[in-house]
Amino acid sequence: MTGRRRRSHGEGSVYEQRPGVWAAVVDLGWIDGKRKRKYVYAKSEAEAVRKRDKLRRQLQLGVDLTAQPRTVEAWLTEWLRDVKAHDGTRPSTLVRYRLAVSKHLVPGLGRVKLDRLTPRDVQRFLTGLRGKLAPASIIKVHAVLRVALADAERMDLVPRNVAKAAKPPALGRIERRALTPEEAKTLLSVLTGDRLESLFVLALATGLRRAELLGLRWSDIDLSGRALFVRQTLQRTDRGLEFVPPKTHRSSRPVPLSALAVRALESQRVRQARERLTAGEVWSDLGLVFASTIGTAMEPRNVNRRFEQLRAAADLDWLHLHDLRHAFATFLLDQGEELRTVMELLGHSTIRMTADTYGHVLPARARQAASAIDRLLGEEGTA
Repeated sequence: MTGRRRRSHGEGSVYEQRPGVWAAVVDLGWIDGKRKRKYVYAKSEAEAVRKRDKLRRQLQLGVDLTAQPRTVEAWLTEWLRDVKAHDGTRPSTLVRYRLAVSKHLVPGLGRVKLDRLTPRDVQRFLTGLRGKLAPASIIKVHAVLRVALADAERMDLVPRNVAKAAKPPALGRIERRALTPEEAKTLLSVLTGDRLESLFVLALATGLRRAELLGLRWSDIDLSGRALFVRQTLQRTDRGLEFVPPKTHRSSRPVPLSALAVRALESQRVRQARERLTAGEVWSDLGLVFASTIGTAMEPRNVNRRFEQLRAAADLDWLHLHDLRHAFATFLLDQGEELRTVMELLGHSTIRMTADTYGHVLPARARQAASAIDRLLGEEGTA
């Protein structure tokens, strides 16, 4: 051992262990009755000093330097099992987390030591997903990693969340085609008489999500008061189909019913009564508004398949079931309803989300407002 440079207490020391190998040691203090030290090695004194200083910063941030080093894969496995499975995360969200971890994060970053993961590692990983996944999907994978590392930071396993420094691809604004009133009437005509007619009509007339429609119970509906209440949703989880509470407090909301919606629900009640008689003793009375022919929860994918068949009959091959929700919002904005009113009806968490989603409707309203000024001030026709 050649020269050893002593530092002040708690600062750590740096010394040349043998020619070409420098060591740095940081005193971790007394832990479980024993004096603990952390050693790192480098090829030069300057590099050893940098490594020592990094250890000191981690120690100051509360990182447990005595913990056994773990890989990103080990942490993600532990995170899903011991953290997210018990912190109230929705089952459907857990399914998405597990998919992102198993399909993308573990293959791409799993072997990297958790405490050595850098922003550059994450950026390279995200860049490597380009061409394999859509930008929106890459953003979701990045979000899962960011949440996992935030929990690791909170538990003092890493000094900072390096995923925050990496940038996912820009999503870009996609102008969604909106259903016109004429197209909506054509669709309604095609729906007439179909077993799921009332479900699709209610989607268009209320803007409810598929999960909200399939979780709807008759006890949630007040036909005389022309209102329904979103109190549960139907989600597919690892355990199958489950009824779970709405995602946010705004998602749990009252929704007023138009005459069109009331008629759809009245028709559904009659249709379901006939199906219940046909099913007899095999009927499962879950109180659902939209159920299978024996009263059980409906498979969400089957609902989408049926809608795809009906949209084709209406010559609307571009239309998706979720687009009925967007049509509902667009129709309201076109008729002059306030953005906040639409936000509350849709159950959005913020008005910004509503504005970002339906910004394409607002320019037309702005032009109408400008025309209103012209009419008010007598300048109509001068522009």
